[in-house]
Amino acid sequence: MVGTRETSAKSVDSAWWHGQATATARSMWTSYRSAFRNITRQYRRSAMGMAAVTFGVVALILAEGFVEWMFWAAREGAIQSGLGHIHVVRAGYLENGQADPVRYLLPDDRVEREALRSFPTVRTLAPRLAFTGMVSHGEASVSFLGEGMDPEAEKIVSYVMSLTSAGEVLSSDDPTGITLGRGLAENLGVGVGDKVVLLATTGSGGINAVEATVRGLFVSASKAYDDSALRVPMPLAQRLLRLSGSHRWILALNDTSQTTGTLLALREGFRDHGLQFVPWYDLADYYRKTVALLSRQVSVVELIIATIIILSISNTIMMNVLERTAEIGTCMAIGRRRKQILLEFVCEGMTIGMIGGLLGLVFGGLLSQLISYVGIPMPAPPGMSQGYPGQIRLTAALLVRAFLLAMGTATLASIYPAWKASRLEIVNALRHNR
Repeated sequence: MVGTRETSAKSVDSAWWHGQATATARSMWTSYRSAFRNITRQYRRSAMGMAAVTFGVVALILAEGFVEWMFWAAREGAIQSGLGHIHVVRAGYLENGQADPVRYLLPDDRVEREALRSFPTVRTLAPRLAFTGMVSHGEASVSFLGEGMDPEAEKIVSYVMSLTSAGEVLSSDDPTGITLGRGLAENLGVGVGDKVVLLATTGSGGINAVEATVRGLFVSASKAYDDSALRVPMPLAQRLLRLSGSHRWILALNDTSQTTGTLLALREGFRDHGLQFVPWYDLADYYRKTVALLSRQVSVVELIIATIIILSISNTIMMNVLERTAEIGTCMAIGRRRKQILLEFVCEGMTIGMIGGLLGLVFGGLLSQLISYVGIPMPAPPGMSQGYPGQIRLTAALLVRAFLLAMGTATLASIYPAWKASRLEIVNALRHNR
């Protein structure tokens, strides 16, 4: 009997909650239909509110889309300019490698190198060997910052390996051909085809020299770097330093979005191998600061747009309340609750925001495609003589954020006018138009 009573009580509670939920849903649907009819009835004023929301969403999409494109261009530019996606070094190299670089060499015959090269998301692995020394031509001698690299792998990791201001890029077919920064070549007084001598300290502490041919000249974004940098094929660098191996393995992935996942998988899979994996965003300090600055500016733009929407929707709803004061009094006189009045006006604001947001997404998407097709003239970056066209980059997150901003601010803007409408005294409201 006790069990039967408990079951019966639970059934009654369940039925009561179901009834309450059904009644609430029916009440909300009724309020929404009434709100939609009021919007169509006051279509001119409602259209003005929708236009304000649409304008705000379009402005937000274009502004954030352009910033998103700049983030993407800066990110891919940093990666493709030689940074790569992930750097693999011996543990401690970044902290102490400059004081004792030989101690942190990665041997060429390590099993890990082939394992990394065959990792599913890795496109290629490019070894690099950093060194310093003197480069001489005739009576002139200049100190340099050198980097030994695999020419074929670097062409995949970095597009700058396919760019020269004069001559040709490094090639495995020319083991003694090197490339110099334009500033270093000018300081040394050499051009393409000239012979130079590289002098460096070997791994054992001795001095060694090799003869090389200037194969090409390059220009980067940093003049200071161009004044002292040169690049050589890996076999020539190893012969100059009389050692084998490299200081870094640069991993190029199939897609930048795979960086974090690949990083975590590599750190887990090679936990006990004495290797350190460093993602590109930990090395791109300028990119991080630029993103932080522009993100704050975008937040200000969002705040301005939200303020415009709030003021526009509040004005629209408040004017509706003033014009429909007698109607509100009549509705309350025949039994409508204050909560239903409040919900109806909130639904009006939400609907205006929803329609305006959808229109903003459509017009913003079309305008962004048109602007991207025409191109936004951008000034030439450092190290380049020509500008390039900018674009508007749309992402799913951007579109969702713009729509939610429109819906949220429009709903928020309608709360105060709706509350004022629900607080009207019935007698005073009925006398309003008399």
